[in-house]
Amino acid sequence: MSALCDPPGAASPPRPPLSAQELSQEVKAFLSGLDPAQGTPLSPAAHARCALRLLRCLPPARHAALQHLRGLFDEQVCAHLLQREAPAAAAAAAKASPGAEALQEARRALAELVAANPRAWAPGVAAWASELMGQLSSKYAGRPGVPPAASLNELLQLWMACPATRALLDIYSQCLAAMAGSCPDACVDALLDTSVQHSPHFDWVVAHVGSSFPGTIISRVLSCGLKDFCAHGGGAGGEAAGADKRAPKIASVVGILGHLASRHAGSIKQELLRMFHESLGSPREHHKATVPFLLQLALMSPALLATVSAELVDSLKPPVLNQLHQHFSALPRDELEGVVGVVVHLLCHTSAGALRTLRFLLATAAPASVIAAPGPALHEGVREACERLLQLLLLHLQKLVHGRGSAGPADCPARPVPFLEALRPHVRELCQDALRLERRRRLWQHQLLALLAVHSAPHGAAEALFFLLALARTPEELALAPQLHAGLRAVLPDPLPAAVAAAVAQIHAGRLPEPQLAQLLRNLALLLQPRDADGEPGEPALGAALARHLPDLAQLLLHPRAEVAEAACRLLAACPLPRALPPAHLLPAVRAAVRRFFAGLRLGDAAALAPGVRLLARLSAVSPAAAKAVLAQLVEGALGGRDAELFGGGAAEPDGREAAPPPPANAAAASLLDDNRRFTAGPNAAGGVWSVFHAGVIGRGPKPAGGGGRRGAEELSRNTQTFLSLVLRCCRGSGPAVGAEAAKAVAAALVEAVCPEAAGAELAWPPEELARATVERDLRILRRFRQHPLLFPLLRLVAGGRPALCYCSVLLRGLLAGLVAHWDACRAGSTAASPWHLRASCALVALLAEGSLLPPVLGNMHELFPELAPFEVHLLLLSVWGYLRDNSPLPQKFTFQPELGVFRRDFGRDGDLGKHLAVLHSVLHRNIHRLGLLAARFYP
Repeated sequence: MSALCDPPGAASPPRPPLSAQELSQEVKAFLSGLDPAQGTPLSPAAHARCALRLLRCLPPARHAALQHLRGLFDEQVCAHLLQREAPAAAAAAAKASPGAEALQEARRALAELVAANPRAWAPGVAAWASELMGQLSSKYAGRPGVPPAASLNELLQLWMACPATRALLDIYSQCLAAMAGSCPDACVDALLDTSVQHSPHFDWVVAHVGSSFPGTIISRVLSCGLKDFCAHGGGAGGEAAGADKRAPKIASVVGILGHLASRHAGSIKQELLRMFHESLGSPREHHKATVPFLLQLALMSPALLATVSAELVDSLKPPVLNQLHQHFSALPRDELEGVVGVVVHLLCHTSAGALRTLRFLLATAAPASVIAAPGPALHEGVREACERLLQLLLLHLQKLVHGRGSAGPADCPARPVPFLEALRPHVRELCQDALRLERRRRLWQHQLLALLAVHSAPHGAAEALFFLLALARTPEELALAPQLHAGLRAVLPDPLPAAVAAAVAQIHAGRLPEPQLAQLLRNLALLLQPRDADGEPGEPALGAALARHLPDLAQLLLHPRAEVAEAACRLLAACPLPRALPPAHLLPAVRAAVRRFFAGLRLGDAAALAPGVRLLARLSAVSPAAAKAVLAQLVEGALGGRDAELFGGGAAEPDGREAAPPPPANAAAASLLDDNRRFTAGPNAAGGVWSVFHAGVIGRGPKPAGGGGRRGAEELSRNTQTFLSLVLRCCRGSGPAVGAEAAKAVAAALVEAVCPEAAGAELAWPPEELARATVERDLRILRRFRQHPLLFPLLRLVAGGRPALCYCSVLLRGLLAGLVAHWDACRAGSTAASPWHLRASCALVALLAEGSLLPPVLGNMHELFPELAPFEVHLLLLSVWGYLRDNSPLPQKFTFQPELGVFRRDFGRDGDLGKHLAVLHSVLHRNIHRLGLLAARFYP
């Protein structure tokens, strides 16, 4: 380019015009190749200078002169390549060759001519230079040391280092620069013609010129390509599909713009959009062909379409769409169908801006009542055309997806559909759009989701189902997931297990926000709800898939957010449970379900509690082992820990002492000294051993209130009734009565919870001598019964499953011993002074009778207790103790009666009952004036 920067006459001063005689001699010398003076052959350099003189002085000889100069440039290119192949041998020859000087003279001469008269010289010289560069590039393309055409950068470096090709490139660039302000079409047209003939070897010229004149090249290349497209009959529709064969320059246009796209994508995009908008509403013939021309460019170069597609879609506002509709409304039907076919083909095979394009089509094709955006109204024909385009797009995608065939293990994978491939990362957004759109657009979006799921199977199908399940917020939205599943099952293996596995993986990874996680669990539970009175789950396949992940779902019952835990409970309550659960899966699920039940009970909401009750009942029905685990966990939770206060009980430490609750929130503001001053009559002195007993213990705060004082009696009664109903439901299983094995499990849990050190002790009733050694344990048992009012109802439930009450023998002994000791210590008082002990005595004798551990005659004596003195109650309880000592409560004394399905005990085999009734009859006789009406019940 250095020659273009110098003034035209700086390197070669102007020469005077030749005379006619001199001009004749020059012509003869040029044609003959001989020196006129000596008659010897002219050297190549002298011959070239002769051609240059004719070029300056004889315009009609310009074609012949330029044709002769081709040989000079060819010779110099060959010499340059030889020098690269053998640098040492060719360097000296290159210095001695006069061709290099002639080459520079030729470049200067052509530059002077173009600068002096651009309009006359620039088009021809540009065509000559571009054609010569194309011929040289093609001729030496296979030469050793010449890079392949694909290595554009290396090829550009090679030819730019060659003085001959560099000179030709400078000459062409000067011609283009000289004509850029007036009419550069001829220069650009020459570049296109050469590109058609010599591509891809000529691409390095296009790349360099385009980088030097991006604005001029881009606009003029497109303009020349459009003119050639129109000249060769390029039109809309089907003609555009084969226009590249009749309009050869369009391939060069695509190649040139493709080279420039990496560095000048913005300019290309701006020019393409300008051409598009300028063509709308224009009656000119070439403007009518602009849209088909641009479509043809897009067909041949997806990169150009990707460059412009995003802003093109954004620019399609209602005014532009209306103009576009008016532009194509005059076309014949077959041409219009051809244009639509080309657009559908482009959409299917283009990945750039797929999501944005889809949303534009859905929004534009929707009915007018849905889109209420302010601004110019959209022509109804635009909506109809866009709706037809969308339907054809879905139809074409369906053909591509289902026509690919299934690739076997030895086959090549099916070819991807670019449009669907671009939508694969946006499955979540597509599902959101499908759920939020109105009915008509939702149908289209649903069809597209099905195609995308099949295209990207198996993971795509599972992902689509998962997002539909997770994002749906109403029953109407949730119905889309079963619809999609039904369609996919017809063409794919069932994707539901993979969708459930994907959901569990998302939960484990913590990728779902807590509200969305709760919504997903609620949606799954809703799909599992029975559809009819038979109780069959709504989606059996979904239930089977969820049952495989029971341990993972059970962990959600312990989620810190109540909303998630409640939703997980509803899901598991509706989910079918496998009949054979390994203990490693069963026990954690039972523990979590029990904790969820107590959490629901603490909330006091019946609706929130019902799923937990249903879940535990279903878990207990899985197997006898599951029932035992559920009952044990329920009893343990109700009698220990912080949940005991739900039933009026207080938590107890292992040694039997009442455990203090956690310090209150305002513990820092409490003053133990102030509390002691209020409760003691002693001097107000801090410190000392007496200052810690009245109000509490240091570090634990004030003494806790009684367990029943924190909740109302109605609430305690309701909680107890709910708990006992659940335990009874788990004990009964599928039968009407309490099962003996289930009652035995409750008995074992009771012993473990109340007196764990006595678990597994002998069931036989010990004599008084041995009972004296268990006084401390008996007092502890009595204290636990007083702390937990729930123990007596649980023992009555155990008594209903004979002979399970025998396994609570250690508790019954301890409670009876404690009551006997109490009544023995307060003989002179009244039974009304000990209301709890009186109720406990009555309840103990009643449940002993209900569990068939006492005969009916002795079992009815609790009706007398409220009317007797404490010493009389003491004597009667000693009679009970004596009977149980002589007739130990052992399961072997019960026999099963198949006709009734229950265990019975025959008290006639226990020997003489009279000695145990003597005290009872004596007490009756002493109080006959008050108990005479009841006396008949105590005589066998």
